[in-house]
Amino acid sequence: MWIAPQQPGSGLWKLSSNRISACLGLILRVGDPLLLAGTAIAAYRWRFEDFLLPVNCWRLIAITLLLALLVLGASPIYRSWRGRSLSAEAGSLILRWLIIFGSLLAYMVAIEAADERSRLWLASWFGLSLTGALALRFVVRNSAAWVRSQGFDLRSAVIVGASPDAQLIVDTLQDNTWAGITINGWFSTDADRCRIDGPQMLGNLESLRAYVESNAIEQVWIALPMREEAQIALVLTQLQHSTADIKFVPDMFGMHLLNQSVEQVAGLPVINLQQTPFSGNARLLKALEDRILAGLILLFISPAMLGISIAVKLSSPGPVFYRQERMSWNNKTFQMLKFRSMPVDAESGTGAVWAKAGECRATRVGAFLRRTSLDELPQFLNVLLGDMSIVGPRPERPVFVHQFKHDVPAYMKKHMAKAGITGWAQINGWRGSTDLQKRIECDLFYIENWSLWFDLRIIFATLFKGFVHKNAY
Repeated sequence: MWIAPQQPGSGLWKLSSNRISACLGLILRVGDPLLLAGTAIAAYRWRFEDFLLPVNCWRLIAITLLLALLVLGASPIYRSWRGRSLSAEAGSLILRWLIIFGSLLAYMVAIEAADERSRLWLASWFGLSLTGALALRFVVRNSAAWVRSQGFDLRSAVIVGASPDAQLIVDTLQDNTWAGITINGWFSTDADRCRIDGPQMLGNLESLRAYVESNAIEQVWIALPMREEAQIALVLTQLQHSTADIKFVPDMFGMHLLNQSVEQVAGLPVINLQQTPFSGNARLLKALEDRILAGLILLFISPAMLGISIAVKLSSPGPVFYRQERMSWNNKTFQMLKFRSMPVDAESGTGAVWAKAGECRATRVGAFLRRTSLDELPQFLNVLLGDMSIVGPRPERPVFVHQFKHDVPAYMKKHMAKAGITGWAQINGWRGSTDLQKRIECDLFYIENWSLWFDLRIIFATLFKGFVHKNAY
């Protein structure tokens, strides 16, 4: 019999929500091992048209399931994803899938079982199982979003404090209904700067404890400036006997922050106001992406690079490659490679000159290489050497960096990522002598939102609009 959705706080609604959350989590915990086993059989059938797997394949499946229990079970991948994006979860899942199958391949090599037939099966198994795991999460997330739209599996919340930042919290949670957080109202404090539009005011801090307890509120969001220690302490005193989740959203929305988070360092609670996204597992994933793609691309473009090398050598006396000092991750400099597009003494009398439209320093071959961005191809060698990434903020010469950092706000934050051959700014047209502020905004957006999928999206877009551009000169 269908039961109508209840209001948050009622016993029936609470029971239904807990059961739904538990079911959704169980689907993923059970679904991943079943997918691994099922796709192993499907991959063998697909490749060899046989459902009867040999004994050694069953042994490898058992080992893989054990690895999955260790790798996935020890990770936060099965924790509540409420409020986290699907792309972030997908990136975490892909990394762990690589660890599982990479370990399996290493084991197969060690026991000399990695023949051509086994490798073909393993590659097919990896692709099918990863696709299935991603599809499962897509289905579960969309199912959860539908369930929440019907009034189930919601979390009740109240906000403490009234400010533009608190209003932003309200608007964000209301716009992102997939997070399943319902705001019952807000409580005023002595530090309020405005009223909050939308939810009702429920009272002041003295009435917070009674309301939270009587309405079984699950989340309390504190939206107060960090300088209001007395008010924050009063809220915590009011909630000292409450089991509700308490979330502190400090007044930081106007600051230039990057990848802010909270973690523990040696047992100490730490709020990260700014950090690079390329640390730990993400740094390894980015390095693997760069080396694998750069190696494949260099194999593909090597005939073109040979032809360009001959053309550059015949166009004017001098070396084929041009080395120029550029600044990258953590303000470290490196020698960036390009096909030489100008005579060797082009800057001997002027020093470093910012490239701009209408200049005539390049040779005829060099002008063509610049217009088509083909002069950048040797930078894939920089990627293999670890100096650059395929995707990232474009590097600049130190002499210009020291100039721009005083003129453009947050300019130096671009160096929290390794310099790239292409980037979010370049595919959006911000290259050459265009607006530096816009370029930095794009670079910081990339650093803030980095993921493997974002990199692949930029690489794909570069193939169509990143080479030939009116601002390439």
